[in-house]
Amino acid sequence: MAKTTLRETIEGLYFGGDARARRFRYTLVGFDVLTIGVFLISPLGGHQPWMIALDLVVGILLALELVARLYAERATIRQLFTISFAADIVVIGSLLLPVFLENVAFLRIARALRLLRSYHLLRDLRADSPWFRQHEDIIQRTVNLGVFIFIVTSVVYVTQHHVNAAISNYVDALYFTITTLTTTGFGDITLIGPGGRLLAVIIMVVGVGLFLRLLQAIFRPNKVRFECPDCALLVHDADAIHCKHCGRVLAIPDEGR
Repeated sequence: MAKTTLRETIEGLYFGGDARARRFRYTLVGFDVLTIGVFLISPLGGHQPWMIALDLVVGILLALELVARLYAERATIRQLFTISFAADIVVIGSLLLPVFLENVAFLRIARALRLLRSYHLLRDLRADSPWFRQHEDIIQRTVNLGVFIFIVTSVVYVTQHHVNAAISNYVDALYFTITTLTTTGFGDITLIGPGGRLLAVIIMVVGVGLFLRLLQAIFRPNKVRFECPDCALLVHDADAIHCKHCGRVLAIPDEGR
């Protein structure tokens, strides 16, 4: 039996289909959740030594993981020009260079978003979880909604908490974001300064429409999963009578609404 090289071993962990590779990729997702948790507790720790040490440890681990991932890639040069690589560099910089922590820390969410939408993770979940296969569309849309709210809230927090006394923590920013996106607008918290007002306009113009569309996609999905007996097409319109691929008459279960 041929001896397995280090590169082949790492490549198998990142892109393989066995149980060990799936466990490894799930561990990476858990680690990405940890990086988000570090961001959330950063305001509580401030610039205390233990918080700076935690950021450095997480940053070093992320840097090592990035190097391992690039080593496993066959097209390494092409990966250097991808958005995910640029986001990883920003994330690592925000952890290793505390001077930039407050300005770009919210971009750490980009790692979790990249992994949660990656083909390999979705493939692993489809293989391991019947429950995920049944509710895949709803889960993905819910994740998209949660990530969208997190990003908007993080932008509000990192741009306002130094200059706006009404936004002293992440919960205040989340409260403002939700009231704005739902068009409730109590008015007890407002963004200040030209940049803050411009950000509020962007959230209202772009965010409200996207937020409502994501909510509608979750609670009133326009696609259903039903395998066509003839061509095996899996996704159809909710009110489909015929398969749009082969024309087969479909009997998609519904509640008559």
